[in-house]
Parts: sequence; C-alpha cells; structure tokens
Amino acid sequence: MSGARHRARVIALQALYEIDVVGHATEAALPHCIGEGTSEDIASFAQQLVTTILQHCSDIDERIQYFAPAYPVGQLSPVDRSILRLAISEIMFSRDIPIKIAINEAVELAKAFGSEASPRFVNGVLGAVVSAGSTALGSCGNSDMTQIKRERR
Repeated sequence: MSGARHRARVIALQALYEIDVVGHATEAALPHCIGEGTSEDIASFAQQLVTTILQHCSDIDERIQYFAPAYPVGQLSPVDRSILRLAISEIMFSRDIPIKIAINEAVELAKAFGSEASPRFVNGVLGAVVSAGSTALGSCGNSDMTQIKRERR
C-alpha cells in the first residue's frame, strides 16, 4: 500500500493547500482533490490525514514555529507549511507510520511540489523535531516527545 499511501498523501497535500490558500471547507476540498476513480483505501487514508491535521493544527503549528523560529508559520509558503503539517501529524499521531517513512515522504512531496529549497528545509525541520527526543518539545506545547512516542505505540 506504500504507492497507495503516497497517492493519499498527495491528495491530502492538495486538499490542505486548497483549504489553506482558497479557504474552502474540508467537505468541499477533499472530494474535489480525491476525484473519481480513486480507491476507497486511498480516499479513506487521505481523509484520515486531513482530519487529524485539522484537529491538531495549532499544536502542529507550535512545533513548526519552535523548530523553525526564523520562519513564522504564516509566512511559510503554503506548500511547505502543508507538507510540514502533514509530516509532523504523521510523526505525532500515526502509530503505524515509521518516522523515517513520514520524513522521506515529506521530502519527496517537497521535491515534487515545493521550491528548489523546500526539500532541504522540510528535512531540516523534521530532523530537528525528531532529534529533539524528550527534551525541547516540552517547552513548545502540551506534550513532549516522550508522550508523542507513547501515543504512537
């Protein structure tokens, strides 16, 4: 299902971009991005990703701001912001997605949809999030990395 999950991440990224930039409701953006002929597994995984991100968006954005303080979240390119939200959401809340996979997928999305600098930027922020371990995350939100690791189990 890795190819299917990649496709679902692309759909989720497109929906997040549409929600963020155009201001469409999730109920309008997601079906538009899923389109006809998309398998139920792909559509379901994309919907799960978008729902989780939107439910935890402020917490995710706190982490982005903490680990990329020179780049205010509101001033990031919408593509980079959406990719980081997607990956950090998977790192924090998806028990069945290995962290390496979440980072690799985010970098691939940045290569495909971002600017020339996006893959390095995304990789750097996500690397900082993961390597912080149980230390720095506690000061940027309600939970620290230890809790995140427990949530993933």
